Amino acid sequence: MNLVWLEDFQALAASGNFSRAAEARHASQPAFSRRIRGLEEWLGSDLFDRTSQPARLTATGEWFQPIAEDLLARVRRLPSEARAVAGSNATTLRLAATHALSFTFVPHWLQSLEAHTVQGSIRLLSDVLAQCETLLEQGQVQFLVAHARAGQDTRGVPSLVIGRDMLLPVSAPNAPRRALLQFSEESGLGRILRQELGAELSALQAVFTAHLASVLKSMALEAKGIAWLPLSLVQDDLDSGRLQDADGPSNWRVPLEIRLYRRTAALSAHAEGFWQAACELAAASAASGSDATASAAAQAPMR
Repeated sequence: MNLVWLEDFQALAASGNFSRAAEARHASQPAFSRRIRGLEEWLGSDLFDRTSQPARLTATGEWFQPIAEDLLARVRRLPSEARAVAGSNATTLRLAATHALSFTFVPHWLQSLEAHTVQGSIRLLSDVLAQCETLLEQGQVQFLVAHARAGQDTRGVPSLVIGRDMLLPVSAPNAPRRALLQFSEESGLGRILRQELGAELSALQAVFTAHLASVLKSMALEAKGIAWLPLSLVQDDLDSGRLQDADGPSNWRVPLEIRLYRRTAALSAHAEGFWQAACELAAASAASGSDATASAAAQAPMR
């Protein structure tokens, strides 16, 4: 059996039209029809009733549909499962983190973990949140560090609060008051900000869009407008006066958690040890009543 036949079967089952299904599969209709017939001959039974328009699944086709979906799902999982097997004894940790946290929080946090675990080699991949989430889902990394809405994480994978941060509106002292430097749709921070302050943001005039907090920070420093940025990224600029906390309602400040996410699949012994060490450090910080795992900037009080 050719796996392509299964994808052809799904396309035809979805549309019931040979021409549209063939077009969706980038095949001529005669070639597509031959492949469907080849699957039926391999199974020894018709899968579609061709006397009706659109074509309908036969009883055998109804039985086979969930089987085909399961077979394709298993095939798609094979690469990540193979990587998991290959890396089961590896000592290299693969960690993804969003750009802003890669530059500020992650280096300090990894250093704080040294007293809790024997660290081998760490490969850090920095990208926008959507790509980092894909890397975790596909098994290309074992862990992800990202911002989340305080107390409202919804990613559905095991996670641990390892620090705290704050989104706040900042601008240069002479910046226009209604010009908005906004995050793009790809940005995880932008996603949080739109959920929390969608109405307030719509009242401002968007003059620049980017998915990197560091780019928005550069534009804010050039007095191009107001940007909502993590305190961990702009604390030094606030201290020096290069940026200032833009005046606004108290709800303009959005509390954030910094979370460590892990794959739900079994990890290597070294990676499991890393996770356990992170849990112990977080518990010790909670017991002491401080966010010891957060960077100094992330812990600084609002002014």
